[in-house]
Amino acid sequence: MSEPPAFDPDSRVDPPLHGDEVATLRSFLTYHRDTMRWKCSGLTQAQLATTLPPSDLTLGGIMKHIALVESYWFEVTYSGGVYLPPFDPVPWADDDYDWEFRTAKDDTPQELFDLFDEAVRRADAVVDEALTHGGLEQESARTGRRTGSTFTLRWILVHMIEEYARHNGHADLLRQSIDGQTGE
Repeated sequence: MSEPPAFDPDSRVDPPLHGDEVATLRSFLTYHRDTMRWKCSGLTQAQLATTLPPSDLTLGGIMKHIALVESYWFEVTYSGGVYLPPFDPVPWADDDYDWEFRTAKDDTPQELFDLFDEAVRRADAVVDEALTHGGLEQESARTGRRTGSTFTLRWILVHMIEEYARHNGHADLLRQSIDGQTGE
């Protein structure tokens, strides 16, 4: 069995106190991504599948979910493309809405980290490309199902920071219940 992926929390870089809007948004997103890596690092497959009742959330499930969310907002909604594998056969969404949470227990720590890192890499490539062709006001290719409106790149970046902040809070509680590790 291989060693679970590790992440050094000291390698997280604080967002700049004085930066332009793009630098600030992207660095806060990176900071929260690194926080998720930290909360899930060094754990075994069984630990990543541990719940804190009565919730059925797991760290592995959150990590797999956030990889799906990265792909959904940047590749599918913003770019109009398709989901990152294994999320690309989308019919499961209608039948098993929590598929990524439920199936994460079957994934090794390395598989979860690889999926997460690939989703982040692909999302960053979408943002890089978008910023070379305009700014934060660029509109998404697809519209929201509730509003029927497009989303700006700015809105998506802010939403992703919010998504990570919420799930990093869940991750704090789960990690502490697994091995007592605490931290921001």
